[in-house]
Amino acid sequence: QVQVVESGGGLVQAGGSLRLSCAASGSVVSLNDMGWYRQAPGKQRELVASITSGGRTNYADSVKGRFTISRDNAKNTVYLQMNSLKPEDTAVYYCYANAHTLTTMRNYWGQGTQVTVSS
Repeated sequence: QVQVVESGGGLVQAGGSLRLSCAASGSVVSLNDMGWYRQAPGKQRELVASITSGGRTNYADSVKGRFTISRDNAKNTVYLQMNSLKPEDTAVYYCYANAHTLTTMRNYWGQGTQVTVSS
């Protein structure tokens, strides 16, 4: 089994910053893409940012220039630095890791971490 655990959410004022972390562990042979989705109340889950094992990144238009995704392959960890936060960034943020085990390759998801931005 693969476990994906997020940390770093919380409450912040508009214009502030937060850093999310996400670590994959367990029966991981190798990791492909890792990234973050978010889901606000009453809205569909949307991709925020992703990063390949080689470091190529992809961002939602709404966060470009404000959020930065990075990863530490040695630690199987991905980070999301969020700056200039806006109230509309309020959501539950979910980390995923596309992982190879000995028997399968699929996305594994964390439990989610709440980010609340007050105006």
